[in-house]
Amino acid sequence: MAGLAVNVDHVATLREARKSSYPDPVAAAMLAEMAGAGGIVVHLREDRRHIQDRDLRILRNIVQTKLILEMACTNEMVGIALDVQPDLVTLVPETQEEVTTEGGLELMSRDNTIAEIVGTLQDSGIPVSIFIDPSPEQIKVAHQINVTMVEIHTGIFCDAEGAAKRERAFSDIVDAAKFARKLNLGVNAGHGLCYNTIKTFKGLHEIDEFSIGHSIVSRAVMVGMEKAVKEMLALIKDL
Repeated sequence: MAGLAVNVDHVATLREARKSSYPDPVAAAMLAEMAGAGGIVVHLREDRRHIQDRDLRILRNIVQTKLILEMACTNEMVGIALDVQPDLVTLVPETQEEVTTEGGLELMSRDNTIAEIVGTLQDSGIPVSIFIDPSPEQIKVAHQINVTMVEIHTGIFCDAEGAAKRERAFSDIVDAAKFARKLNLGVNAGHGLCYNTIKTFKGLHEIDEFSIGHSIVSRAVMVGMEKAVKEMLALIKDL
């Protein structure tokens, strides 16, 4: 059975909308773990629009499963990762204009710079994943720079309009997952997944873990974090 890592960024988004002390992403992470989540994901953005440095450091102390830090390829973030020592770093693209991450990290023109970051982090004992579009060429470069795993961007599939586009996008994910597995890379998947789109992954056993945030946090507003996580875990168990 694939695992579930819960992204609590949007709990912090609600907090930062009012610049208050609540809701607390740390408390949300604890509830997610108690409900059975296998990991907690946070993206410490350069503009600190949701998760804050303090959140990350507290989470490092209390997370009992694994703490996954999504971050841009910058010297500042590398320094923070080396200091905090998350259980996994996922390198992602980042721009200030975007509402959320809009695509996979482009490796073809930046492989030397990213390779140096991957080496620095992994030499310190932090496994590295790269958030990547479902492209064999990108996966091949990821393998060449010795990442531990890749996280396949599922947003194009989730946002596709029409059956034909959605089927083609999902086919790309399947091919990417199988190719990455042949290269002995770990395979995660995430972005835009919800309680409906997750069902499409039935039988795709190459996926080790799904990273899901927005849909779970949105559901949690209505039914609570523990119930929202348990409902998603039940769907993943059925895959």
